[in-house]
This record gives sequence, structure tokens and C-alpha cells, in this order.
Amino acid sequence: MTLRLILTRHAKSDWDDPLVTDHQRVLNPRGRRSAPLIGRWLAGNGHVPALALVSDARRTRETWELLAPELPGVVPVRFLSALYAASAHTMLRALATAGESAVMMIGHNPGIGMLAADLATRPPAHPAFARYPTCATVVLEFDADEWAQLHPHSGQVIDFVVPRDLEAVASV
Repeated sequence: MTLRLILTRHAKSDWDDPLVTDHQRVLNPRGRRSAPLIGRWLAGNGHVPALALVSDARRTRETWELLAPELPGVVPVRFLSALYAASAHTMLRALATAGESAVMMIGHNPGIGMLAADLATRPPAHPAFARYPTCATVVLEFDADEWAQLHPHSGQVIDFVVPRDLEAVASV
């Protein structure tokens, strides 16, 4: 069986309000433009999840809310407090609870970038992969029957993109 995992870092957030906690930070205008671009890219490339696991922080929720309408159909979502600022290990534990074979996870750095790097058999040649900027998205496939069977460097990178790549194409 093949499992497909989509790992997305939340879109660019706003740092302007010093009274807002990190958990409550919202997306800035660039982030609100980027999230739908990623959704369209996922749909256009056939990378559609059957389930989304999303940190319960405001900026990850917003990223999902702007990305999801671009996907075909309705994708069930679980907002998980355990994914807020989670380590790669914590994200893997959350993923192990998923029964679907295609899962999207939206989280935060450094955890989401570390998870992508840990799982990839070989990182993509893209220069942004190592720093995993906001709204970076990787699609990985695994030859496994269940998520609990994942181990380091077992995922084939199918695709990787950052919003800047899509903005460049959209402006041509």
C-alpha cells in the first residue's frame, strides 16, 4: 500500500500586534495570498488529502481555511493542540492516529521542516527546502500499510513548492 503525506508550514503571519500571543497571531496579507495558491497547486497536481491534521493556532487554522476551498470536495479536518509548535516526533505520533492513506499536516517550524527532512529519502534539489519557509509544501509517498510504520528517510519526495515559485508563474 502507498501512503501519501503532505507537509505544509503555515502561511506568513503578522507580527505587528505586540499584545497578541504567538498562538493567536493571524496571517499577514502575503500569507492570505499564499495559502490559496498552495491549495490550487495541490489540486492542480492531484495532491488531494483525505484528511487534514492542523495545529490549533490561529495562523495554521487560517492557512487551512484559505487553502481548503481550492481543493475538490470537502476534506475532513482535525485541529490539534498537540501540533502547536510540535517536534517532529510529536507530529509523527499525531499522524499515527490517522486511518486515511492521504493526509495533510499543517504546522510550524522548526518541527514541520525537521519532519520533512527526517522522512525524505533524498531532499528535493530546491534551495528553499532546508529552511522550509512559510507555506512551503512537500508531498511524500511511503511504501507502508499504516502511518505507525514510517521511519527516517523512507519517504519519496513527489513534489515540493514554495509560494514564491507559484507567484512567479502567476505573474507571467
